[in-house]
Amino acid sequence: MFKNIKELFRLRKVIEEKNVELNNLNNNILELNKEKENRIRNLDNEVNAEVEKLRLEKQDEVFKFSEKIENIKLEISKEAEKIERVENLNNEVEKLEKKLSRENKKLNKIKPLYNSIQYIIEKYKDQDIFKENIEDLILKEKFHDDEIEFNPTIKLKLHCMDVKELRKAFNENEKCINEVLKKYEGRYNTKANATIYKLMVIALKAEQQNILYNLKYGKLEKAVEDVKTTTQKYLDIAAEGNQSIFNTMVKFVNEIEFLFIRAVEIEYEYYIKKEQQKEEQARLREQMRQEAEDRKVLEQQKKQIEKEEEKYKTEMSKVEEALARAEDNEVLEKLKMKLEELQNQLDNVEHKKEDIVKRQNGKAGYVYIISNLGSFGDKTFKIGMTRRLNPQDRVDELGDASVPFVFDVHSFIFSDDAVGLEQKLHNILNDKRTNKINFRKEFFNVSIDELEELVQEIEPTAEFNRTMVAEQYRQTISINEENKENVILI
Repeated sequence: MFKNIKELFRLRKVIEEKNVELNNLNNNILELNKEKENRIRNLDNEVNAEVEKLRLEKQDEVFKFSEKIENIKLEISKEAEKIERVENLNNEVEKLEKKLSRENKKLNKIKPLYNSIQYIIEKYKDQDIFKENIEDLILKEKFHDDEIEFNPTIKLKLHCMDVKELRKAFNENEKCINEVLKKYEGRYNTKANATIYKLMVIALKAEQQNILYNLKYGKLEKAVEDVKTTTQKYLDIAAEGNQSIFNTMVKFVNEIEFLFIRAVEIEYEYYIKKEQQKEEQARLREQMRQEAEDRKVLEQQKKQIEKEEEKYKTEMSKVEEALARAEDNEVLEKLKMKLEELQNQLDNVEHKKEDIVKRQNGKAGYVYIISNLGSFGDKTFKIGMTRRLNPQDRVDELGDASVPFVFDVHSFIFSDDAVGLEQKLHNILNDKRTNKINFRKEFFNVSIDELEELVQEIEPTAEFNRTMVAEQYRQTISINEENKENVILI
């Protein structure tokens, strides 16, 4: 029993100690809570202060940003005003261009008449046929109201009527001719003179029509000479007739002569265009012929390479069989090296075969730039294209018996579209063609500097050789000079 009581006292004492500890803990918790509240309060104050600080900073940034927006709006407004001014200026420019176009049309109508008068002045500047002022003649003459058909009864079909731009130019020239005819018609007051004038006009128009109808390519100078011969014939007849109208007849006939020559030149443009078309077709046929020849050469090379390919494959089979039987390590190594060497050679052959097939079926090839100093001088170059594996073969063909010396190569440019590259170079240098009619003649008058710059611009990796070796030509010059010296010594 005493033990129980003792244990009870002990437990009570433990409980009291625990209660003291619990109170201490509660006090600590209270203190911690107070400390926490203080820390939270301080943090809130700090956060609020920081927020207020950021708000003030951001408010300042917003204000600055608003100022920027206002400035941008102001700039946009100014730009809008500039755009509006530009649009107004563009409208004014458009109006001025239309006005200029109208004035140019008027000028083009007047120009042939002016040129014809200048033609007369130059032709008869030493004679006294201009007793009255030319401008008075143009401004004071009044045309009759009655319309008279000056053209011959039968009108021949001219080729220039089949081409829109030439038809337009010819019709404009015909208007000028008719204006001249009407103008001078008013110069003849008597019935007899007026009748003679009308008959002469019809005859002149018939002569003009005949000259135009008989015009052929390469006969421009003859046709122009025929016009001059015709007008001179009429002047000779007029000189033997009424002298009172001779001066007027001289002016009239020479104005008509100028416009008739212009009509001949317009009709001749048709023949030039026709000849250019023929030459272009011939150039295409020549290109097709050359391509067919290149394909034939490539086919022969392909067959030769296929034979080589078969040889390498046969040899490789033999080496592989020997490898299967060999047991000696040294022999095995030699056979492996031999097989590797054969494989590399076979790869090269197959690569060549693929290149040939590609050239046969596609547009790949070389564009070449060559010169021939002894034959054409230092400013003439030929620009062509070949599909040959070795482009030098084609250059050697061009330097055969048709020219006295061999060609020098300045550049070989490889391209997947050699035809397109060649055409591009030709188009750029079109104005510098040596022959502007036959486009098969691929020669151009251009400096070596300009060519080099053009090649580097189109294909920066292409090699370009500036030197004109012209070895045979220079040796020939040297021999000729030695012969001259020997003749002088003799």
